[in-house]
Amino acid sequence: MKVGFGKFALVLGALACAGGSVAPAAAQSGGASWYASGHRTANGERFNPNGMTAAHRTLPFGTRVRVENRKTGRSVVVRINDRGPFVHGRIIDLSRGSARALGMGGTSYVSLQVLR
Repeated sequence: MKVGFGKFALVLGALACAGGSVAPAAAQSGGASWYASGHRTANGERFNPNGMTAAHRTLPFGTRVRVENRKTGRSVVVRINDRGPFVHGRIIDLSRGSARALGMGGTSYVSLQVLR
């Protein structure tokens, strides 16, 4: 099923037979920011600012996402463990470690690909 989000599109796969969980196969592009403070993430784990993690509004916790900085061409794989960003026009908040690996300063335009 294809769901439009303005300029972005999120493609969701069919429900997985085992456990009835959603198996997303997503592609999104938009703004990304980074954050380095916080004590606990939305899934309850301790926030590691140098980790390869990220916050996304809707993807399930534990989802692995390839994030590509469209300006530098660098990409990293992050694990979703938090919720956000809550700023209009941004699609993902990266931990400081993953933002550094992408060569980000403040905000950047990125593309996301959910890995199965």
